[in-house]
Amino acid sequence: MPTDPAATATPAPAAARPHPARLGLGTAAVGRPGYINLGRDADLPAERTVEALRARTHTLLDAAYAAGVRYFDTARSYGRAEEFLGQWLTEHPRAAAEVTVGSKWGYTYTAGWQTSGVAAHEVKEHSTAVYDRQIHETRALLGDHLDVYLVHSVTPDSPALTDPALHQRLAALAADGVRVGLSTSGPAQGDTIRRALAVTADGRPLFTAVQATWNLLETSAAPALAEAHAAGRLVVVKEGMANGRLAGRNATGPDTAPLRTLADRTGTTPDALALAAATAQPWADIVLSGAATPDQLTSNLAATGLRPTSEDLAALATMAEPAEAYWRTRAGLPWS
Repeated sequence: MPTDPAATATPAPAAARPHPARLGLGTAAVGRPGYINLGRDADLPAERTVEALRARTHTLLDAAYAAGVRYFDTARSYGRAEEFLGQWLTEHPRAAAEVTVGSKWGYTYTAGWQTSGVAAHEVKEHSTAVYDRQIHETRALLGDHLDVYLVHSVTPDSPALTDPALHQRLAALAADGVRVGLSTSGPAQGDTIRRALAVTADGRPLFTAVQATWNLLETSAAPALAEAHAAGRLVVVKEGMANGRLAGRNATGPDTAPLRTLADRTGTTPDALALAAATAQPWADIVLSGAATPDQLTSNLAATGLRPTSEDLAALATMAEPAEAYWRTRAGLPWS
């Protein structure tokens, strides 16, 4: 629901708070031992075994569901995240009947459960052959619990926007009841989203969901996301924490000073305020938390009790970087 800009950034009355269901839980940080989020050495168990990360994922899913979160996000390239989520859904049939599950295809996980010495942790290919393989793999792990299936990390040059054979496959999946969409990345997200809005199959819009990066440092996709929302697309915000750059332990430089100042003044935390700024965008249907620990999840979910004022949002807007600079920094973050 849209947020009332006349409210305050301090905790609002319970009846006025955004519902927790507007926050989702992403599994990129816990489905594989290596990722680019800052501070992973402190976030994950010292022994990043499959069983240790399975247990961590299930703990986070338990806590998120208990708190009212009803959207869970995963992907083929997130190591064994689809497996972990599928097992949790099987063990929690009541929750499985209530939640929305989104996954993504188009990247293949290639790190072999390693964190270093890997030439590439994932390889992108938006071909019909990869789709045919990965939809089978996703179905094997998630079964009927697949509600949204996104082409992973689409850029303007992706064949996912132009390949008619792929479009027919995706249209068949949509006819089977799965919402088909795409996630975007890179400095041309807005261009990608607008091109996707124009794609049709059998005379109907094909891509009815968009997952895009939006955070206080990277706001360039906002106009296109507003257009997608107005056109009836599901809009999901990813990387609202800028891969940890907006977490309190990392938000220490001049680029995040407005966030720290407002968080201190209102008695909240930078991460909760950053996610509250995302949920305040009227076009955002779901905002993902990428928490890797239960404490991080609790802190992230405090965003549901905040409603930044228009003055607060204007102050935070000064943090935005040029899109090219933001994505150049992101590309330099190490896998750990």
